[in-house]
Amino acid sequence: MGVKEAREVLKQFFGYDQFRPGQEDIIGNVLAKRDTVVLMPTGGGKSVCYQVPGLVLPGLCVVVSPLIALMKDQVEALLANGVNAGYLNSSQAAKEQQLIEQQCFDGRLKMLYVSPEKLLSAGFFSFLKRLEISLFAIDEAHCISAWGHDFRPEYLQLKNLKLQFPEVPIIALTATADRLTQKDILTQLYLQNPRVFISSFDRPNIHLQVQPGQKRMEAILDFLEERPFQPGIIYCLSRKATESLAAKLKEKGFNADYYHAGLSAKDRDKVQEKFLQDNIQIMCATIAFGMGIDKSNVRWVIHYNLPKNLESYYQEIGRGGRDGAPAEALLFYSLADVMTLRDIVTQGDNKEQALSLAKLDRMQQFAESTSCRRKTLMHYFGEEFDRDCGNCDICDNPPTSFNGTELAQKILSAVARTKETVASAQVVDILRGSRNQLTISRGYDQLKTFGAGREVPSQDWQRYIHQLINQGILEVAYDEHGALKLTNASQEVLFRGKKVELVKFQAPLPKEEKEKRQKKSRSGVENALFEHLRQLRKQLANERNIPPYVVFTDNTLQEIVEQRPTNKPAFLAISGVAQAKYEQYGEIFINAILSFLAQQADQQQARLKGTTHLVTYELLRQGKTPEQISEQRQVQLTTIYSHLATLYQQGYEVDLKPYLADWEYSRVREAILQTKQTAAMKPIFDYLEGEIDYMKIRLGIGRFNKENS
Repeated sequence: MGVKEAREVLKQFFGYDQFRPGQEDIIGNVLAKRDTVVLMPTGGGKSVCYQVPGLVLPGLCVVVSPLIALMKDQVEALLANGVNAGYLNSSQAAKEQQLIEQQCFDGRLKMLYVSPEKLLSAGFFSFLKRLEISLFAIDEAHCISAWGHDFRPEYLQLKNLKLQFPEVPIIALTATADRLTQKDILTQLYLQNPRVFISSFDRPNIHLQVQPGQKRMEAILDFLEERPFQPGIIYCLSRKATESLAAKLKEKGFNADYYHAGLSAKDRDKVQEKFLQDNIQIMCATIAFGMGIDKSNVRWVIHYNLPKNLESYYQEIGRGGRDGAPAEALLFYSLADVMTLRDIVTQGDNKEQALSLAKLDRMQQFAESTSCRRKTLMHYFGEEFDRDCGNCDICDNPPTSFNGTELAQKILSAVARTKETVASAQVVDILRGSRNQLTISRGYDQLKTFGAGREVPSQDWQRYIHQLINQGILEVAYDEHGALKLTNASQEVLFRGKKVELVKFQAPLPKEEKEKRQKKSRSGVENALFEHLRQLRKQLANERNIPPYVVFTDNTLQEIVEQRPTNKPAFLAISGVAQAKYEQYGEIFINAILSFLAQQADQQQARLKGTTHLVTYELLRQGKTPEQISEQRQVQLTTIYSHLATLYQQGYEVDLKPYLADWEYSRVREAILQTKQTAAMKPIFDYLEGEIDYMKIRLGIGRFNKENS
């Protein structure tokens, strides 16, 4: 058993020709029955690292997962790929659990997912000892560490696995773990000489973007208008915010709902299932949502509020683009969010308060960064990343430095004249000359700096204030409602001529240019075909009560649109189409493609290059003669006969006998052998002295080439 068998399993059950970077080395280590630790970003392909060896090794692979909904999704996906899998957790009735256990005894299951509670329940280890266990996989392994962001006390008992089953290898997997958490995983699980694999944390398919928190509702509406039908998640800080935002989006005609821990378990399951089934496009949720789903076609993630640390941010944006197709992460940032989070962190007796505040500071630095965001993110996770990514807002619109001393002096003057008692939003109102109630009631409209920066947009003023804070020229008094304070450096700028360099961001690309640059180019027909197949996928998923991405992921669907496979070998060559998937859906999708192309021809719309013979094939399947097809498509009959020859030669089920008698083929075959021509028709026509016309010669060449290929 080795890498060769692993590759065969990958193709047979998952439909992929090759492993992603790093997967093959990990799988080789597991197949050698060595303990293994895997740090791989969400969407990087962690599950393949234990599913493939679990299928190669004799016996049962036991997967420990804390997320009941996630194990259900993964088992459904495995079953759809032809893998015998099941799960055991508290959501099942005793009879259902007994059935799964019996399947384990009978050797019918290869993969068994269990919750930590079930694994540690009375008598379960005795049950496992009656089976041939090939591998233990610990998913979400960071839950074992108190240093991790999602500590689960029950995970500490997983050390008993190595004590009870010392000969069975363990693979522990996580998407987010700093060095302290990594150390805990190694020690708490009693792993024996484990090899640690740390994959790149880069998710290059996710576009990173940060926008100022002002007017975020208008920004969200603009964002959604450009992305019709694309599923996405909006994370909010509070339960109330999720409900309010979902209501506003519904009023605007969007298909949205909300999810938070305050809902009953039944309601949470119901709304989550709707999202998985693509019956809800937009999920407004607290961070309670998302850990338990494996929805691969989430195309965007918005953070309505600033996350508390970069680990949470990274894990949450990782819910987007799990299929590898392009996805977007939009973060709204304001100092008000920072103040709210600091209040949450500093309330009560928090032993890890200093660590939490330090992590929040790093989150704030990421949001205020003026250099490549992915570079900042990768460096935080200890990964070398010495290039600009080209897929974030900073790289899209690189900022330029300029002498911002005058602007800085205006900001500092406004702070000084308000006696260092107001927050950044009020300073901006003063500089912009906004006559709101607070400004007038406090007499700020009488200040010398009132209206001194009318020509500068509010968002730019906010960015300049953030830069002054980062440079130590201003400070934020979080315990005084975020009031801005002057520093020694402020005095240097105001009174001693110290120069200040600020960064000015370029104006965003016009909407048309942005779409042209960022959107993956498809022709009008390709867009229509993608939507046609997306609707078919939804219909099939509804009939089977599974999520649409279990049928085919967006990435696979896009490749089907690009390649337009219309026979079995071509369809099986699509990445992500395994044998079991083809048997369930292949013919249905092939028929849909052919039907669509024929409809396009009927409507005289632009045809996809290289598919005109497939339109002829679909019409033949409908019982039409070559003459009828020629008339309907308004093309020469010779062209239709050429299509017949091409189809026959490519292996399509086309009967040439009604159009080419056996004696005619014998004569054409004789001419081909004599002239040694397998493409040019005139030498064959001349050899036969005009006895057989060009159309039938073309059919004869097609048959000869097929028989002699």
